[in-house]
Amino acid sequence: MRSCSRLISRSSRWYAAVVDQIALRVMKLRPEAAVPARATPRATGFDLHACLDAPLALGRAPVLVPTGIAIEAPPGCDAQVRPRSGLSLRGIGVAFGTIDADYRGELFVTMWVLGDLEAHEIHHGDRIAQLVISQLRPVEMVEVAQLSESARGDGGHGSTGR
Repeated sequence: MRSCSRLISRSSRWYAAVVDQIALRVMKLRPEAAVPARATPRATGFDLHACLDAPLALGRAPVLVPTGIAIEAPPGCDAQVRPRSGLSLRGIGVAFGTIDADYRGELFVTMWVLGDLEAHEIHHGDRIAQLVISQLRPVEMVEVAQLSESARGDGGHGSTGR
């Protein structure tokens, strides 16, 4: 049986060989802010942390939670804020959002409580969301009079079953 460290090392070498690395520029707006980092070597998202002077109470209404950082995505890249599954499981909602490439202000994460949960408190340094960076392909919009046929056709929400 192979050791985990050897597997991680081997997979990291594979990953580095297959994928061209890009640089995301991150600026701390406050000294106590955390630069996003992957929790594990093969994690898709980089953890975003709350940057707070005092605990922040979440309720049913959406609240903007500051991260204390600003980013500059490289040309041809997309930056998205995504929920953390662990928070979702506990009844904490996070809005999925796109950070436009030309935005240079502080990143905020929109959060609220879900279901039966009445409130939740966020503290400085809490992992509150994930930042996912993906490369975009050039796309040309082409207006057409008709689209090709498909098995699904115009079947919308719920049309493919459970």
